[in-house]
Amino acid sequence: MHDVRLGGEDILARQLELAEENYRRLHERGIRSVSVLGAIGSGKTTIVEWAIVRLQREGLRVGAIAADSAGDDDHVRFLSRGARSVNVNTQDDCHLDAHAVDHALDALPLDDLDVVFVENVGNLICPADFPLGTDREMVVISVTEGDDMIRKHPKIFAQTDLVVVNKVDLAPAVGVDPQRLIDDYAKLNPHGRIVLTEAKTGRGMDEVLSLLGFECTNTQW
Repeated sequence: MHDVRLGGEDILARQLELAEENYRRLHERGIRSVSVLGAIGSGKTTIVEWAIVRLQREGLRVGAIAADSAGDDDHVRFLSRGARSVNVNTQDDCHLDAHAVDHALDALPLDDLDVVFVENVGNLICPADFPLGTDREMVVISVTEGDDMIRKHPKIFAQTDLVVVNKVDLAPAVGVDPQRLIDDYAKLNPHGRIVLTEAKTGRGMDEVLSLLGFECTNTQW
């Protein structure tokens, strides 16, 4: 076990050290990694499922870490798509940390993987303070959560590489203008990218993978 020191700043400093170790560990094996964050019900699990299938069709070997406070629903879904998956139950913790990810990586066959997705607990606040050591960070939200999601959670959106606004087909029904979300994100993070998607139909999903650094030639899911 790692010595994760107690006490505010020491804990965060140690977590950063562990995140850097995770990053080196993955890069030494040539594994590309993506941290996936988002509220419960945003569709992040569906998006990871879609990515697993698409990347496997490109010949890439995909692993996943599925984090929830309890249960193994997402883990089972990833396994059903053909990924090598590890289930992590955080219990009372509302986020993953680099320490937990390190141990989850121990349970994955890293020498047989090209890509690892790390799906965090459904939360937009707690995970913002805990880097995990992945190459990219993607936050998934949906229009059903309202047009103020980015304004209400500035920290996580200010530091993420990519925002996926999912379920845009429902925008008229819930009275949300996706452009408001786009504008809010541009103010917070002018260097980040944002994509509108309908994960159930595949709309926007090739663009998501492209912005994460994956080029797919087969556009059918």
